Amino acid sequence: MGDRQKNIGLAASLNVLFTIIEIIGGILTNSLALLADALHDFGDSCVLILAWFAERKAKEPPTDRMTFGYRRLSLFAAFFAAIVLIAGSLFILSQAIPRLLNPEPVNAEGMILVALLGVTINGIGYLRLRTGLSQNEKVLSWHLLEDISGWVILLIGSVIIRFWDKPVVDPIMTIGFTLFVLWGVTRNSKETFNLLLQGVPEHIDIDGIKASVLGVEGVKMMHDLHVWSLEGETDILTSHIVVEDEYLQRPDEIKKAVKTRLKKHGIGHSTLELESEGHCSEEECIFEMPNGT
Repeated sequence: MGDRQKNIGLAASLNVLFTIIEIIGGILTNSLALLADALHDFGDSCVLILAWFAERKAKEPPTDRMTFGYRRLSLFAAFFAAIVLIAGSLFILSQAIPRLLNPEPVNAEGMILVALLGVTINGIGYLRLRTGLSQNEKVLSWHLLEDISGWVILLIGSVIIRFWDKPVVDPIMTIGFTLFVLWGVTRNSKETFNLLLQGVPEHIDIDGIKASVLGVEGVKMMHDLHVWSLEGETDILTSHIVVEDEYLQRPDEIKKAVKTRLKKHGIGHSTLELESEGHCSEEECIFEMPNGT
């Protein structure tokens, strides 16, 4: 958790620094691509600061009122990040299209310099976040990767403007980069939204879990199975397990066997309720047998 907080803090600091550089560079070079990305990075900076705060808050221990603590705050920060990027991207498009019809001259040399700085600074932040496991770090690392890709494109476009005198390339780059951002954010925000609704995380094989648990000796069926995640990293499962009557005399033994199987599927926290065969009627239970038998 400490490394995660430091990584997000570093990324936030670098993003704020480069947002200032972009604003100055965009004004001096008259580049809409730079100014548009400055707005985009400003939104990223706000999101990164919020994410840093969320990670700090998530370290606080559970309380009587917040029994899971504040770990889901990082998930809300990730969702807020997606909203900011989508709104910012739509605004950028509204500014870039008129410029496409009426291109204006830009300072290509200045754009090249700022693009090189952009690749370097965002690259440092991305390398620190890309190994993170939380949904927050995944979304933020994707933002930084988008920035790096955009700066590489901007660098190439700046060279074209410099040597072939094609100022229309500036709004073209802006529109292309913005559409790419919208595509990436939309794709990644689906899982964040799924986790907020306590859906099954995409990396969890629910059918595999059922088959694995039903393979434990003495387990007859399972129902009321729920799997969700606090923040994309801590996966939780609850379920009713119907067992042969003789195994109810040794509940700890069969619970241990089931939990061992669950850990192989990435379930670190599980709550199991054992039931006898006669306790669960056909109307109440969903019968699940391994291999469809």
